[in-house]
Amino acid sequence: MVSAALPRVLVFDIFGTVVDWHGSIVREVSARHPGVDADAFALAWRAGYQPAMEAVRSGGRGFVKLDTLHREILDGILPRFGLAHLGEAERARLSLVWHRLDPWPDSVPGLTRLKTRFIIASLSNGNIGLLTDMAKRAGLPWDCVLSAEVFRAYKPDPRTYLGVAEVFDVAPSEVMLVAAHQDDLAAARACGLQTAYIERPLEFGAAHPKDVSPEPANTWHARDLMHLADLLGA
Repeated sequence: MVSAALPRVLVFDIFGTVVDWHGSIVREVSARHPGVDADAFALAWRAGYQPAMEAVRSGGRGFVKLDTLHREILDGILPRFGLAHLGEAERARLSLVWHRLDPWPDSVPGLTRLKTRFIIASLSNGNIGLLTDMAKRAGLPWDCVLSAEVFRAYKPDPRTYLGVAEVFDVAPSEVMLVAAHQDDLAAARACGLQTAYIERPLEFGAAHPKDVSPEPANTWHARDLMHLADLLGA
C-alpha cells in the first residue's frame, strides 16, 4: 500500500465494483428463460464488452453509448443459447437489465459513509441514462454521475481519468479511483490518480472465483466499501 494524502474526490468503477452484474443477469435470465444456462449467458454477454469497446477505442467506429454495445452483443449471443426467436420487446427488455443491476450488500452503506467525507461519483463506461436508472433503483447516493459518455472515450483512455480532475478543478492526485479491476487501476495510476482496490472474489459467480491478491502499487486495498470507509476514516 502506498502512503499518500487523502484525496478530495472518489470515483468508482461500477460493473463488478459497486454492482453485481453477474448475479443480477443470472437472476433475470433464470426467471424469464429457465431453460437457459444463465451463468454461461452472463459470462458470454460480458465477454463481448471489451472487444466492442475496443472497436471504438481504436477508431474503428465513432463513440456510441454502452447501451448500444450491450444490445449488439446480446443480439449476437442469443442464437448460441437457443433464443434467436426472441422478439423485439423481449430483446429490448433483456438488454436493459444492465440498468437494473443489484448493488453488493456493502455498496449503499459504504458509499453513504464515504459521502460524508468525500465527493463521490461514478466513473463508468456505462452511459449516463444507464447509471442514473441504476442509481435510482438501487439507492446509490452519488454526488455526481460521470460516465465515459461525458468524455466521449471509454476507459482506460486517459481522457476519462484526467477528465474527472478537470470536472472538479483538482489535481489528478486529489482524485482516487475505486475499482475491483487491476487494469483499470493501473491506467488511473498512470494518469496520476490515487487508487483503491476492492475485493470482489465472486464478480464472475461462485463457480469462477477471482484472484483478489493485493497489488502494492495501489494506494489502498479493501475487502469491500465498508472496509474502505474504515480505512479512510469516514
